[in-house]
Formats: sequence, structure tokens, C-alpha cells
Amino acid sequence: MDKFKAHILLVDDDEGIRSLVKKYLNENNFLVTTADSAENASEKIGIIKFDLIILDIMMPGKNGLEFIKDHKKKLDTPIILLTAKGEASERVEGLEIGADDYLPKPFEPKELILRIKNILNKTIKTEQVRIIEFANIKIDLNKLLILKNDNEFKINNTEKIILEKMINNPGKTFSREDIGQLIELDKERSIDVIITRLRKKIEIDPKNPKFLQTIRGCLLYTSPSPRDKRQSRMPSSA
Repeated sequence: MDKFKAHILLVDDDEGIRSLVKKYLNENNFLVTTADSAENASEKIGIIKFDLIILDIMMPGKNGLEFIKDHKKKLDTPIILLTAKGEASERVEGLEIGADDYLPKPFEPKELILRIKNILNKTIKTEQVRIIEFANIKIDLNKLLILKNDNEFKINNTEKIILEKMINNPGKTFSREDIGQLIELDKERSIDVIITRLRKKIEIDPKNPKFLQTIRGCLLYTSPSPRDKRQSRMPSSA
């Protein structure tokens, strides 16, 4: 797990649990996005490809089991259920409909980490490297790095989420509101700062952007031309 930084979606309506678990997972080298409901989680999985989902069963609105039923057929992401001690029938049903594991509350954070690593070790047979290369630029979304003209730039999780969404949707425009919802930020000036920072890392000439363009107040990712674009690489098996 040292090279591969897994991205986890944490779904729980309890803000205290979300905050504590996210902090612990971050300290153990995981990227974490949170959702406070099944509905919010559904929006997130439509935007981001996660490596694992931690899902509370008992939530207002749709519960965790309903979330699995809605998405498991088209979602190959492993799921760990968080359950109350007395929810034996729900645990059984969760496993029957596609959850990979469960953990009763309250739980030891170390046990959660071990369960996450055990599942990822089974599901990630080879290191899933998401690398995009074009011109003199190489974007490594797993290592959170951009290499440009032999210069190395670190990107944070917020920048990674924006880049991944835009690279997967070349030619589509995104408003500040779209980006704000994506990264859970509603301050336009802060969003502008993030985009400016990204341009400095990805563009040859940030003042005249070629890939991250602004069109009528919206952001557009322009896919490189075929002669500039090199094939994204998957690693050979170790």
C-alpha cells in the first residue's frame, strides 16, 4: 500500500464519526471523500472512481442496504458496512446483496485499517496506476504528481479530484458551482485560486492555457491532439 494511495468514500450521517474516521484514514495514507447520506454518496460515485466504500447501514432517507441494491450491479467497488451490534439480520442481508465485509460499532480504528487493507490486497491484483502523458507533461493521479519538463509538482487530493473528473470528460464545461460541488467548496475565489494553481502545474504557459481553458466563465479541459498524446500506461505485473 506504500505506492498505491487508495481513495475511499466514507458514508455516514454522523458528523462526529465521519470526522474521526477520516482523520484516522488520512493518517494511514488513504485519500478520503465523505458523504452524509446515501443520496450524497450516489452523486459522488457518479463523479469519482473510488477504490473502496465504507458505508453505514442506518441513515435517514435511503439506508446503506438500499444504496447497495441501487448500485452494486454497475458498481465493482468493494464495500465495508458499519453496523450497530444488534443488526445481525441487516449484516447478513448486506453480505448477501454484495457487501464485502462488515464492522460493528463501536469499532477499533486499527481493525478498520486491517479490514481495508485485506480487501484492497485481494481486489487490487496489480497496482492500478492512472497515468496520463502528453507533450512534456505526465500526470500520475495515484502518486499525486505532475512532471512537466523534468520539474516535479505535487498535487493535493482536491486538485486530483478536479483533474480526474475533467480528464474523464474532455470537451465538457464545468461551472464554478459544478467544481464547488465536486470538492465541497462554495467560495468562488477559493475555487479560482485552485484552478490557477493547477494551471501553473499543468500548462506550459499558464497565462495562455491550452488544456485548462476558461470559456464564458466555465472551465473546459481540452484533450491533447493525437500526436501530442501518449497512451496511458498500465504497469506490468510485478
